Amino acid sequence: MKILLITDLYPVKNDEKNTPRTLLNFVNEWQKLGHQVKIIKPNFILNSFIRKKPFYKTGWYEDIFNVNYWLPFMGNVKNKLKKFYEKDFQPDIVIAHMPSGILLADKLNLPFTAGVHCSDMTVLTKPLYRYYFKPRLLKALNNARKIACRSFVLKEKLAKLYPDFLQKTFVAPSGIDEKYIVETPNLIDTKHLKVVTCAQLIKRKNIDKIIKGLKNIKPENLTIIGDGKEKNYLEKLAKEVNYPVIFLGRLPHEEVFEVMKNSDIFVLPSENETFGMVYLEAMASGCITIGVERDGIDGIIKHGYNGFTLIKPEAIYIEAIFTVIKNLENETLNKIQNNSITTAVEYTQKHCSQMYLREIVNNLK
Repeated sequence: MKILLITDLYPVKNDEKNTPRTLLNFVNEWQKLGHQVKIIKPNFILNSFIRKKPFYKTGWYEDIFNVNYWLPFMGNVKNKLKKFYEKDFQPDIVIAHMPSGILLADKLNLPFTAGVHCSDMTVLTKPLYRYYFKPRLLKALNNARKIACRSFVLKEKLAKLYPDFLQKTFVAPSGIDEKYIVETPNLIDTKHLKVVTCAQLIKRKNIDKIIKGLKNIKPENLTIIGDGKEKNYLEKLAKEVNYPVIFLGRLPHEEVFEVMKNSDIFVLPSENETFGMVYLEAMASGCITIGVERDGIDGIIKHGYNGFTLIKPEAIYIEAIFTVIKNLENETLNKIQNNSITTAVEYTQKHCSQMYLREIVNNLK
């Protein structure tokens, strides 16, 4: 099949550090299955500068067509994409992710599947967007053949807002590379807990809540992987607690897994996560994994079965969860670890990518 993916959430070059690779992983798996995939990346120029993203001129970059806009899709969109159509690529399937991708797909008057992320929910719920973007996005979602929500939580939120969309909505989670799934996790010593977190060090990740929440737990150590605006604040906060806090900065992917494999518990009380691949990676590494209820990974993490979810991303709830974990029998902890690894096996990149296409193809039939 020929697949056209339209999204701004896609790295033009492999060395981009701040662009998530989750949709790229889908494309890689589809290509392994023998499908031909091309990508249109709509880019709002002003947004690129505000978010300090790499800027590329309009044009082809191998299978990616980067197209720049000063204003969101004003005028004739197909004129802007003239060089793309010169490739004579007639897709069998069109998949659009993120608001910019969905709006562009709708402008092309092609049947498409809309991939919904947290950004789409922001457009649908924040007053700032109600006069312009919200009506346009709603129209596009209504026109979409199917809606692929990137998590179980997003599907529930969308269904609550717009029940009419439910029949054409499914969940399209990301998957993990199966090579990272451990067979036998390390046994946990609750008296010497090694805790790890991995994230961009920005406010909504709530790394400060972890540092504060572990004050009375006194783990063997807390290892923080990542970099960002909050780093200086977090380093000052770490000096006020009575246990070691280790800052490793940004690490290559392989090294992140090595740290996780040598840790006992992964915790990230992040808010407004579309999915949160890092949770699944921690589960695959054999960590007892803690996320936030009604956010991102919730629905894959089942509280007390293959991990834990916090009621709210607050220090008091982090302390409470760790207290529960410290009082669990070794046999129970080992079961949770094994269940988390079994869950990771069910969410490999290959399996999730196949399921995604199957949902779309079945609808076409």
